[in-house]
Amino acid sequence: MNTSIIGYPRIGNLRELKFASEKYFRKEISADELEKAAKAIRLYNLDIQKKSGLDFIPSNDFSFYDGMLDTSFLLNAVPERYTSLGLSSLDTFFAAARGYQGEKGDVKALAMKKWYNTNYHYMVPEVSDSTEIKLASTKPFDLFKEGLDNGVKTKPVVIGAYTFLKLARYTGKKTAADFADATVAAYIELLKKFAELGAEWVQIDEPSLVKDMTAEDTALFVSLYKKILAGKNGVKVLLQTYFGDVRDCYNELTALDFDGIGLDFVEGKRSLELVKANGFPKGKILFAGVVNGKNIWRNNYEKTVGIITELKNHAENIVLSTSCSLLHVPCTLANETKLDASYLKHFAYAEEKLGELAELKTILSADNPAETAEYIRNKELHSEQRSGGNAEVRAKVAALTEKDFVRLPEFAEREKIQKARFNLPLFPTTTIGSFPQTADVKSKRSAFRKGELDADEYEKFVEKKISECVALQEEIGLDVLVHGEFERNDMVEYFGECLDGYIFTEKAWVQSYGTRCVKPPVVWGDISRAKPMTVRWSKYAQSLTKKPMKGMLTGPVTILNWSFPREDITLKECAFQIALAIREEVLDLEANGISIIQVDEAALREKLPLRKSDWREDYLDWAIPAFRYVHSGVKPETQVHTHMCYSEFADIIKDIDDMDADVITFEASRSDLTILDVLKENNFRTEVGPGVYDIHSPRVPSKEEIKAAIAKMTDRIPLSKLWVNPDCGLKTRGNEETIPSLKNLVEAAKEARAEKA
Repeated sequence: MNTSIIGYPRIGNLRELKFASEKYFRKEISADELEKAAKAIRLYNLDIQKKSGLDFIPSNDFSFYDGMLDTSFLLNAVPERYTSLGLSSLDTFFAAARGYQGEKGDVKALAMKKWYNTNYHYMVPEVSDSTEIKLASTKPFDLFKEGLDNGVKTKPVVIGAYTFLKLARYTGKKTAADFADATVAAYIELLKKFAELGAEWVQIDEPSLVKDMTAEDTALFVSLYKKILAGKNGVKVLLQTYFGDVRDCYNELTALDFDGIGLDFVEGKRSLELVKANGFPKGKILFAGVVNGKNIWRNNYEKTVGIITELKNHAENIVLSTSCSLLHVPCTLANETKLDASYLKHFAYAEEKLGELAELKTILSADNPAETAEYIRNKELHSEQRSGGNAEVRAKVAALTEKDFVRLPEFAEREKIQKARFNLPLFPTTTIGSFPQTADVKSKRSAFRKGELDADEYEKFVEKKISECVALQEEIGLDVLVHGEFERNDMVEYFGECLDGYIFTEKAWVQSYGTRCVKPPVVWGDISRAKPMTVRWSKYAQSLTKKPMKGMLTGPVTILNWSFPREDITLKECAFQIALAIREEVLDLEANGISIIQVDEAALREKLPLRKSDWREDYLDWAIPAFRYVHSGVKPETQVHTHMCYSEFADIIKDIDDMDADVITFEASRSDLTILDVLKENNFRTEVGPGVYDIHSPRVPSKEEIKAAIAKMTDRIPLSKLWVNPDCGLKTRGNEETIPSLKNLVEAAKEARAEKA
């Protein structure tokens, strides 16, 4: 039985790609030096996969920014505003990813959205009526040849034609169907080139097959691949799916001339059922995704062997694989030097998952798998009783009733009370929370963590930064202020450190987008608040100003979604435990004079099941109540904000309104404020602040640009309900772009007010 993975992390064990890329952006290294750093990561990854005994080693899973953006460049779907800048091919790529502002021009980045149900972000392909789809990049072939040069015939990986066409944004009158033939021709040429290079297998990723599909969608998929597979040129094609099951097209998929089909048996609720009910075609290889590519817990070999044993009754040739790319887990446990072995033995990062595949291969090759040493050791591990239980917390969750999730009085009455209390101007201005985490902030935090700076010195430094931040906001003229979050390393990890039940890693970095990496905490036991988490800093910041100071919290659903969750209790149970803790903090903030409290749910949409039939029972029926419980106990005059970003909100907009916040800010600028029409169509009740500029790009928006955005908003949103703010927190930006951007924002809002007076 052979083994395979869908993809491998590309950031480097110690985030080498991030640091090299950022040096390149600062013009501290050349393009050649950046490529040298990238190649070192690729060759290291190739080597460890080869040494692990992996049979199908992927290539082209590397990207300088995003695989979907690579696909846009591969297929020549690059908007003219980038190609006309006259930049190098690499800098054109980065202009599309990050935006560009310089002597060659001024362009915004492509839109960015969450990749299915993950915290990874992809760049949305943009296709105009004049786009000519054709093969236009040599990257997949160059990386395949790189593998050959290093003694490995890899399995090249590309995003599939159907997924590309479904995720693309069409800016003209043409639709996906109008580009189908050209896309088919490009993929046929791609397979031909791989055949000429000697490739045996090509992996084509089609994750969009696990979403709800109409008859029209299925027809498009079948039409594309009947033609593409007719031009295989002797190359074997693996159709790879992940993040769910293919219930809407299983029979059509298995009837096509694919040589291998990859199915997800971790998140695919019906994958095993589909194979058992419909069989699996002889002559095809089933790539069985049985090792979880999204969580860090050790695989349960007993369960996995059970799944494979059942599959053997229906598929004659099975390859063991991961459920999705290992992009979504950290690289290696080798750098975790601080966690006790009693914790680490339960974890498997990407490199360790290679080892799990090798052990499963050994186990399943044995006459009696249950008697192998690897199987026995794993069963003993999973039989251990883990620490971290809290009966009191579990009892509180069990005692919750419907009335606990309802805030009174109702929204309309609260809105009047709050208008009178705050007396804010039309189009009140604010930011989302964080301010730039400059070099001095990072160095002081690092020194404090290493014991080189005592607590008193560190707290004085944080107070100084807060004081400077408040003064800056006063000078700029913002209406509702924030303290800047200088004490926080991350909007989830920080709270996890203040909660019992979490444990923290040292180097468990995972790519979120481009050069942005996050280090999700691990939910180990039952969650409770160990101590006040933010009150000290918010109270101090409020003492420095007469303007309202927002208390800044992360919501229970986002904390859960951006953690590595337990697998021994339900997500609902865990979310409610976190909600209990955040509610305590909300009430403490209110008692300490904080009148506006923002509880961010940036990741609310992220874990929404990919199939609509699962939305309620599997997610919304507990995710929305978890947020409502957090704020249901505050006074009517206390204003509750929340924030959401980089997701599709249209299909759950009524549920978002039902969160019963007083103000919601959305990411909106990268998607050209398309959410505005959705808000208007649904008579959105909550006050709203669609982001007027993109903070993930280094470019500075002009006052006129922001005024144009405000004007677009006022056409669709009642004036009394509109707030003006950036897209997201500012921690990843520098002061050199943040300050002028916010000045332009405030001036634009003031002029818009005057025009509406």
